[in-house]
Amino acid sequence: MNDSRQTSYRILDASANRAAEGIRTIEEFVRFGLDDSLAATVAKELRHALAAALSRLNRAELLAARDTDGDVGTALETTAEYSRTEIAGVITAATQRVQQSLRVLEEYGKTIDVEFARQIESLRYRAYTHHRQIELQLIAGDRKRRLADAVLYLLIDCGGSEDAFIETIRTLSTAGVDVFQLRDKQATDRQLFERAKCGASIAKDCEVLFIVNDRADIALAAGADGVHVGQDELPAAMARRVLGYERLVGVSTHTIDQVHQAIRDGADYIGCGPTFPSSTKSFDSHAGTAFLKQVHAETRQTPRPAFAIGGINRTNLDQVSACGFHRIAVTAAINDADDPAAAARELRRGLVG
Repeated sequence: MNDSRQTSYRILDASANRAAEGIRTIEEFVRFGLDDSLAATVAKELRHALAAALSRLNRAELLAARDTDGDVGTALETTAEYSRTEIAGVITAATQRVQQSLRVLEEYGKTIDVEFARQIESLRYRAYTHHRQIELQLIAGDRKRRLADAVLYLLIDCGGSEDAFIETIRTLSTAGVDVFQLRDKQATDRQLFERAKCGASIAKDCEVLFIVNDRADIALAAGADGVHVGQDELPAAMARRVLGYERLVGVSTHTIDQVHQAIRDGADYIGCGPTFPSSTKSFDSHAGTAFLKQVHAETRQTPRPAFAIGGINRTNLDQVSACGFHRIAVTAAINDADDPAAAARELRRGLVG
């Protein structure tokens, strides 16, 4: 093997190992950290595509060119290499390592096999897209952590005044409400924006989530944590385009097909119902507890926080829990209670004991 070819093979061998190790590092996180089967599948496909491209190269020449003991780079290290206080740092380093290694493989691969270089170029672009989605999910990590811990979700309107609105969020967050959704079909756009802006700020102080119903534009402008859309509103995939990956998108579902579609569209959580007749919203039919059981079985395979909704109160909460649901979204059960804070505490006790 001439010196130039050997140098190329030595570089290709080292870069191939770095790329494969980085892809595997990312794959393990999306599989076990995010429980994201789609992202894990893409990572696996990238890993297999890399192996397929590398099969074009002469394995014997790659191994012959390897000289770990003589590699001056193994003795070089920086403080940053051992500074990984959070998983986000691990993933950021892994994505950069993969992308840089793929570029090196592409450039030096041109000296050995042009088709190999083309395959690596295609793989590099796919990796960019995959890594972008993962890193954006990490940016939204705090919101998703709160969402994962949430069990009690409350729909509220604009209230009689801003002061009353603020007091509602402060009092009920202390009583155990984890997520507030602003839903007021009678309010003007300006009123919704002003309340959403205020609610997002107060909710942040109270360390709870604040969601806007239907209006992705208002959610974004007001700095809310996300938007919730129904089956007749802006599709979840389009809401995601408006909000980006830093904010949450929730979707109301009434059938298992709608659940599957919501997950495909990238919903962060789903509302499931209506479970029982509601005093605040009328429905032509009710999905009932059978739907909750079906969703519980399905979402164990593709986990998303799922909130049962529709006519739920303390008297029928046990029926919801029996379906495997320990997250609920309510309106009247708290808002119409003589003591809303006490009602919130009672519901929370019923959910978490």
